[in-house]
Amino acid sequence: MADKAELVFVPLGGVGEIGMNFALYGYGPPDAREWIVVDCGVTFPDSGLPGVDLVLPDIRYIEDDLVNLKGIVITHAHEDHYGALLDLWPRLKAPCWMTPFAAGLLEAKRQSESGSPLVPVIIYRAGETFTVGPFRIEAIPVTHSIPEPVSLAITTPAGTVIHTGDWKIDPAPEIGPLTNEARFRALGEAGVLALICDSTNAVREGESPSEQAVGQSLKKLIEDAKGRVAVTTFSSNVGRIRSIAEAARDAGRKCLVLGRSLKRVISVATELGYMDGLPEFADEEDYGYIARENLVVICTGSQGEPLAALAKLSREEMKTVSLTAGDTVIFSSRTIPGNEKAILEIKNRLIDLGMKIIEDADALVHVSGHPRRAELRRMYEWTRPRIGVPVHGEAAHLVAQGSLMATSGIPEVAQLRNGDMLRLSPGTAQIIDQVPFGRIFKDGKLIGSEEAMGIRSRRKLSFAGHVAVNVVLDDRYELADDPDLVAIGVAEIDARGELLEDLMVDAAIGAVDSIPRQRRKDLDLVQEAVRRAVRAAANDAWGKKPLVTVFVTR
Repeated sequence: MADKAELVFVPLGGVGEIGMNFALYGYGPPDAREWIVVDCGVTFPDSGLPGVDLVLPDIRYIEDDLVNLKGIVITHAHEDHYGALLDLWPRLKAPCWMTPFAAGLLEAKRQSESGSPLVPVIIYRAGETFTVGPFRIEAIPVTHSIPEPVSLAITTPAGTVIHTGDWKIDPAPEIGPLTNEARFRALGEAGVLALICDSTNAVREGESPSEQAVGQSLKKLIEDAKGRVAVTTFSSNVGRIRSIAEAARDAGRKCLVLGRSLKRVISVATELGYMDGLPEFADEEDYGYIARENLVVICTGSQGEPLAALAKLSREEMKTVSLTAGDTVIFSSRTIPGNEKAILEIKNRLIDLGMKIIEDADALVHVSGHPRRAELRRMYEWTRPRIGVPVHGEAAHLVAQGSLMATSGIPEVAQLRNGDMLRLSPGTAQIIDQVPFGRIFKDGKLIGSEEAMGIRSRRKLSFAGHVAVNVVLDDRYELADDPDLVAIGVAEIDARGELLEDLMVDAAIGAVDSIPRQRRKDLDLVQEAVRRAVRAAANDAWGKKPLVTVFVTR
């Protein structure tokens, strides 16, 4: 068996896109591979998915081989790496290895979402080694924008693969430890088969600034501000929350936290000691008793989420807290592509209220948690892999890192996308199969495909509305009365001032009249004729084709 064993890597999400990371590693002969999942993330819907709550990876490939799934390993607790776990675990039913911070956030999330499953979690810590099926896994500490991120050294008889997860080289993080250069070098000395590496910043030269530098910049901005200061950032960035709280403390200001996800993260971080040494946060009820120049508000909403705290502040909808002209709002975050319009709307509302806006272009208020090209080169130098595999990025990022790997002397570079099965060993790296992959959708309490959730029809509804028509025929197959018609989301009056509903009713009557009476016994024929006529009438008058549902009864 061992001489036929292969080591394969199969991404079902996160390769060709940023978000929804879900990777499979398989070891064994092709007909009896044993598997682990690394990360189980979500991405978020855009305007093309009306009503959808979350976008999840389609995992049917591994669902068809659950008997050989040995476990799930989560590298860190960002939503794009662990956010699908509660929704997909009932389909996977495998034990899950997580760090204490990730496990704490998962439990807090489970308690806030009724009906969520109790996932069996095994805690591991950076520096530890554990075994899952045929895989020996070492968790190597790295720096990122969340506590306890790790890279994984995954070892089988075929060799060692380093799965970097999200990482950077930050010489002065707000929360340690540092990226463990010595351990990466030692693995490189021993021999690394493949480096599966984060590509998010592969198009950017140089090195990312340190988190400590952001903290110093925030401190000066808060000290210089005249009124209140509101800072919005990613809820999971505990180091940034610490930086803001320390800057507020050093400026003699109290700190107030707004937003459920922020409070949840701070609760878990406090339990694990990451908030030690900071003064207590003020309660919302204390807001009215704190002078403007003595307050910093940390709030959710950096991505323009309409129900988050910052959006509510911009609409003056919060009960106990408000901002006034002369206050400062700092966006200590980056804009995730697709969120630009929502963020701009909030900024404009804040500016109309007299706020001063400070963002990344104005001062050092945010740094990425991902490596730029100089940091990537250092990782290659430390680990000296035989095979380089760019992951975690869109096509431009993957190609940029692939080129950098090749010019940096990595002998083999494998470009792949979601659904590709890459054989890492034996022999040269090669895509040997394509497996089913795609997206499924969390929509309210249900999870399913675009078709199963009715998303395609919902998208059409959002563009052109819906018309329901009820046609009643008498026992002679003549119209018993004018059809009943209800139009939702459809224009009311055409360019000549005529009611569209009247035009569509007339079209329905005309469609029935045009069918010979004997043929009207085929109610399906009548139904389709009316549907086409009503749709055509709407299109002639309005220029759009609504969805049309027709009921025909005798």
